[in-house]
Amino acid sequence: MTQWNFYFSGILYGKIREDEQSLTLQKRSIETGKWAPWRPFSEEDDQAFALLCNRSLLTFFGRKKEYEQQITDRPETFTTTEGERFARRGEDSYIERGIKFPKDFFYDEDGIYSVVMCARDVTSVLVKKGMERRTVLRDWKEVYPGMTEEDGEYQPGPVYGVKAAGTFMVPTRDGEQLATDVYLPTGTKETRFPTVLVRTPYGKGKDKEQYYRFLQRGYAVVVQDTRGREDSTGEWRPEYYEIEDGDDTLNWIAAQPFSDGQVSMTGGSYLGYVQWAAAASGNPHLKAMLSNVCAGSAFIDIPRRGGCFNSGMLAWAFMMTEKRLRADLVAQDNWDEILDIRPLNQIPKQALGHEVPFLEKWLEHTDMDDFWERGNWSKRYKGGQVPALIMSGWFDDNGMGTTEALDLVKSWEKGTWKAVLGPWKHSGNAQYDLHALRLGDNALRYDMDILCMKWLEHFLKGVENGIEKTAAVEYYTIGENQWKTAESWPVETSERKMFYLDGGDMSLGQESSARGTGESCGHGVLSDTLPKTSGAEDYVYDPDHPSVHIIDMSENELEVPEDYTDEEKRADMLSFSTPVLTEPLTVTGDMQAELYVSCDCPDTDFVVRVTDVDENGHSVKLADGVIGAKYRNGFEHPEYMEPGEIYKITIRTTKLSNTFLPGHRMRVTITSSAKNFIFPNSNTKDGFNSKTRQKAHITIYRGGEHASGIWMPIEKA
Repeated sequence: MTQWNFYFSGILYGKIREDEQSLTLQKRSIETGKWAPWRPFSEEDDQAFALLCNRSLLTFFGRKKEYEQQITDRPETFTTTEGERFARRGEDSYIERGIKFPKDFFYDEDGIYSVVMCARDVTSVLVKKGMERRTVLRDWKEVYPGMTEEDGEYQPGPVYGVKAAGTFMVPTRDGEQLATDVYLPTGTKETRFPTVLVRTPYGKGKDKEQYYRFLQRGYAVVVQDTRGREDSTGEWRPEYYEIEDGDDTLNWIAAQPFSDGQVSMTGGSYLGYVQWAAAASGNPHLKAMLSNVCAGSAFIDIPRRGGCFNSGMLAWAFMMTEKRLRADLVAQDNWDEILDIRPLNQIPKQALGHEVPFLEKWLEHTDMDDFWERGNWSKRYKGGQVPALIMSGWFDDNGMGTTEALDLVKSWEKGTWKAVLGPWKHSGNAQYDLHALRLGDNALRYDMDILCMKWLEHFLKGVENGIEKTAAVEYYTIGENQWKTAESWPVETSERKMFYLDGGDMSLGQESSARGTGESCGHGVLSDTLPKTSGAEDYVYDPDHPSVHIIDMSENELEVPEDYTDEEKRADMLSFSTPVLTEPLTVTGDMQAELYVSCDCPDTDFVVRVTDVDENGHSVKLADGVIGAKYRNGFEHPEYMEPGEIYKITIRTTKLSNTFLPGHRMRVTITSSAKNFIFPNSNTKDGFNSKTRQKAHITIYRGGEHASGIWMPIEKA
């Protein structure tokens, strides 16, 4: 009989005994912290563990014999009978490829001895009893130096029980009531605790098990329905009330008998947005943030990125149309038809059968005004330097929110902020392969929860663990497939360099340089030298036939690194590529395109993408930026274009760190549509929300006094 131990975020949650016929389980009681009697391992138990680790332990045990047989001869790769694909990493591990939430196996001559399972900010470990010291669990001693080892099992200090103290209605300054669940540690003499606050529009009971790890280490946990959601009163209006409601909630917590007056917040996406909103209020009780893939302000991130209207977030809007989460509404069989309905306020009526008040409000306010400014946490920020651990990825579709956070904190004192930026999507630290991009075998981090807990222990409990002295930025460079560190963002080893758009044929192998033939995905030159002559490129954008932003709607991820080779063959997409590189070229940061344009319509959109073109001509998107031309000088007031006039358009892209390898080319593409990402611009003054549409004849100028180009942050060797 072999005993396996299951650890979640460094805490031993279950003991599993395996023999030839059965699995038995001894499980830690969340309520008391005590161990229950041994019993058969059931499907219900498996589901409970899956809530924590996003994997089935029963499935692992059921397939373990095959895994170990495959590993016997140490192949470089293997595929199981169920289609799971694994690749060898070093001398002691295999990682699962091509799947979200992979299993990483560690093995020795006796077979697999541990399975490491990463998610956004937590890591679970299934390990043979006594082998803990050979896993990432040993690194928890950096958080809890007094961590003990009893009979081979790790114990990170006391593990407290969990008590649900009740649901309370927190009053807001304007008379609404926010439904708030309070959880307290048990088995401790302490009566006042630092508190971890979660504010969520998705239901305060959803994923609450993820937060027990804070309680078990001596923190109170408060989980709240945001205004208008689930059991809270008031109107649900995304990102509108959160600065004031966050402030009121922090004051309420500090006044409770269980509170020591210190609060941290945690969570990702909208749960990240509300952290920065609360910090913007200047509330003195907020002492730390664990900011994960945070959403940003309306015209920088969602729903009006660059002044365009983000159609890609409509799936999110659908599931938020009722008071309680309706995840089933994301799956629509006719998304193409839905996205083509005009005016846009008719979409909910036709697709769902009812109006959506918050969408109506969004459409009433066409430009940046007081309505949108109400939720603009970066502009309204009046707080101090709230210690923030900022976590995001290059392909996070709320990545512009993290960009806003990094812009805000870059002048703060060292040690008050830290960023971890990986090669991840919005779902975070969870995949080795992203669509057209195969990442290195070190792309996932096993220590995200360790960093988070060190941050809380230091800033809420005063523990001197050195987290504030570590590098300000830890980031992953694709291509090199290396984690690096820096003391600033943008990183101090980078310098801005302009790459200009130029004309002329290129040596593209078998590719034709003729436009409109459907055979070319290369047209112009991208050069760090100012063009010797001036010129122009033009295209016609037809809103009835927009280009496609390649996503999987069911995945609800908008910034995936996909292969745009075929899309770049369109006649309404301009491409500018460097010559084939002979030396590595590393870009780290966000980019800024400066385009000189003219158009025969009053408005249109501009979409810029940065792609990496490999030796076989595959063009994989790494970063992008969008803007509505009428907002070129600010989002507050539209400035329409006149035919024949030349205008300067500035577009900031998402951020990345990528090494363009020798044999590759760096490419910049320009077009005016991105179906599935933004609603197509009608090229009229009504922009994205018009039944009337017209074609736009667009010119991009290059060289001379109208030298279009893109500023690149080039990392010095």
